[in-house]
Amino acid sequence: MKRILLLLIVTFSFSGFAQDGIQFRKESFSQLLAQAKKENKLVFIDAMAVWCGPCKMMDKNVFPQKSVGDFYNTHFINGKFDMEKGEGREIAARYGVQSYPTFLFINGDGQLISQNMGYLPESTFLELGREAAAVNSKFGSMKERFEKGETDPEFLINIIKLHSSTDYEFARKASERYFKNKKTKEFTKDEVGYLLFFVKSVDDANYKIFQANREALNQHFTPQTFIDFDNQLQIQKLWENAVNTTTKSVNENQFLEKASILVGKENAQQILNRLKLNHYEQTGQFAEYERTALAHYQNPDAHESTELLKAAWVFLDKASTPTSFATALMWAEKTVMRSENPENTYILARLYQKTGKNAEALMYAETSARLAKQRETDATAAEQLIEELKKNQ
Repeated sequence: MKRILLLLIVTFSFSGFAQDGIQFRKESFSQLLAQAKKENKLVFIDAMAVWCGPCKMMDKNVFPQKSVGDFYNTHFINGKFDMEKGEGREIAARYGVQSYPTFLFINGDGQLISQNMGYLPESTFLELGREAAAVNSKFGSMKERFEKGETDPEFLINIIKLHSSTDYEFARKASERYFKNKKTKEFTKDEVGYLLFFVKSVDDANYKIFQANREALNQHFTPQTFIDFDNQLQIQKLWENAVNTTTKSVNENQFLEKASILVGKENAQQILNRLKLNHYEQTGQFAEYERTALAHYQNPDAHESTELLKAAWVFLDKASTPTSFATALMWAEKTVMRSENPENTYILARLYQKTGKNAEALMYAETSARLAKQRETDATAAEQLIEELKKNQ
């Protein structure tokens, strides 16, 4: 009798322990949706893969927690699918799952309500669930709580973690409130990340925090890194002030005078050239683009292949003088000599075609197609060029 009683105690103890975490159902996806619709709940899907390290960490550290199980088992119909097997492949294609783990919250009609990805600690994963449940019930969502002025640091950090990639402005406002109410002078590594991610301009509220906490931030990176980051933001503002938004013209002297104080005259000129090239391309001012590119890339050996190839590509479609075509051809040849790839050999082939050198154009078009196939990338453009060149032989 004692042995039977002991066995019952052990059985119930382990049974109770097993129920602490999330209860993942074994039904098909359609059955989960039907149950969710019947109970007016969302389906929570752990979209995982068996080889995924963060997935295993969620299984070990987060899903078994009682707080997580209590909330998710109450508010959701929970399912777990391997995205690389069986029905998981269909779910992955339907909802665009590309990394693991991805957490999907789906209503009974199969509509995606929200999603997030990557390893999340217990508190953040709970907040993710609360947000999805709030959206489903239309009550107490993060935005509503934020608009009411909530300043709890953990709440604000969870907004940043959950919304920085899906609702940048919301996450930015949460970051600003977090640092405005921060009590300690020290910065953790995570806090540095939360701060700098939302500093895009000297006009941002967090830029003032950045400037005011130089000593504390320099505990996490070198003083020169701080200076470089700050210079980048200030130069961006100088550029904005130098561009006339009506005429699209650039006040070069104004920019150089102030930027030279920050980074030196030579560096300021290089930065200005790159900014002008991007600006003139975007605003369709090719004559200005051509003039700037010819001056900036006068010594092509001093520039990266990607820069030279970009300029050569723009010249391919826009240049009208033999001298400009010859220069673009030289830029493309430089990149091919450094390292052949499907892109630079294709552009070089097109430039040879433009200058009437069809034999050379065909050779490089065939090289581009071969390299593209070797790398399992699209060779269509190169193959079409080959066909066109052969017709004209």
